[in-house]
Amino acid sequence: MTFEQLIPALALSALVSAGLWGPALAQENALGSNVQGLLEYARAQSPELSAMQREADAAAARVQPAGALPDPVLRVELMNVSEWYDETSSSLLPWRLGATKYTLMQTLPGWGKRDLKREAAAADATQARARTAATWAELALRIKTTFAEYYWAAGNEQLTREVLDLTSRLERIAQARYAGGLAAQQDAIRAQLEQTAMRSELIALDNQKRQLRARMNALLARDGSAPLADPQALRPMPTLATTDATGLAERARTNNPALQAEQARLAAAQKSRDLAYRNRGPDFQVGVSPTVLRSGITSWGLMLELNLPLQQETRRSQEQEAQAMVSAAQSRAEALSNQLLGELAGQLAAFDAARRTEALVAAQQLPQSNSSLQSALAAYETGKVDFATLLDAQRQIRKAKQDLLKAQVDAQMRLADIERILGEDL
Repeated sequence: MTFEQLIPALALSALVSAGLWGPALAQENALGSNVQGLLEYARAQSPELSAMQREADAAAARVQPAGALPDPVLRVELMNVSEWYDETSSSLLPWRLGATKYTLMQTLPGWGKRDLKREAAAADATQARARTAATWAELALRIKTTFAEYYWAAGNEQLTREVLDLTSRLERIAQARYAGGLAAQQDAIRAQLEQTAMRSELIALDNQKRQLRARMNALLARDGSAPLADPQALRPMPTLATTDATGLAERARTNNPALQAEQARLAAAQKSRDLAYRNRGPDFQVGVSPTVLRSGITSWGLMLELNLPLQQETRRSQEQEAQAMVSAAQSRAEALSNQLLGELAGQLAAFDAARRTEALVAAQQLPQSNSSLQSALAAYETGKVDFATLLDAQRQIRKAKQDLLKAQVDAQMRLADIERILGEDL
């Protein structure tokens, strides 16, 4: 082949390769093919998460005003109006009268009250941010578990199609043996019945996939009928064991967003209680008052005003309320911590069991079932076993593959729960 002939051939080869690999790459990168893409899409598009973030922004914006001084007050008093306002004067403007008193007043909360209000608002902002993180953790959990269920349905569908093809082969073998007078017609009929059952399962699995697609689209804030790619692979599994329970529990106490929200609520309640105790002291109002005649300022006055906290019964009730809220927040945080640590221990044990089951099925059950099928197939072809034994071997290998798939999916779902409890991905 000359160089001129080689160039079109290479170009054609490149086009064919692009045609073959292009759909595969598009499928791999399509929304739904992996859980990471789904999580990124949900974080950017979720209206629920966006609403929580806006509420957190609003709570953060309330921190500075909470500790700010109130606006000052300007009072203007027209003095001796009856003396200066007569038939010759038709205006009450200050510069048309004899004397005008201006008072500029500023309210000053008691010592430490502004700081407590600011700290309570900051705790509320922290609680709002933690609630946002908790909302995301719950949404991520639902996406991860739905993806795992979708992967199971797609994998089971593929497995069922493989078994359907295998059963078709078995039917052809049975028909060949029946034609040769070596087997009964019942063998071929049983193979056909098995195929019919497989096709019925495929219908059920297709319905399950459509329901899971609709659920996933709802989590992504998309139309329920929007297309989703079939899942291609599960996430890699981290190395976890029940012996890691202590370290994971400490991470959960530190990072779990729901627990952080309860701790922030406790901090806000404590600041409110301290503020209730500070209200035993008075608040102040100070002011300066120049008096102006037409010729200018004639005198200055200073003003100090304070409220008298004499309603002690009311304040004691407010203090008791604040203390009760602190106790309630402490109990709520403790209860949530105990609940999360209990869930973590249970999910960690279930994760470990799923991983060990997966290893056992992959190392022993699946190879043994495959050997059993190959042996039964060879024995049936020579007439040493009946067709029921062959079907039983086929069912065993199918069950082994289903058990392997179930263990993998179960481990993914347990991992998602563990990550929700920890408040971070592993």
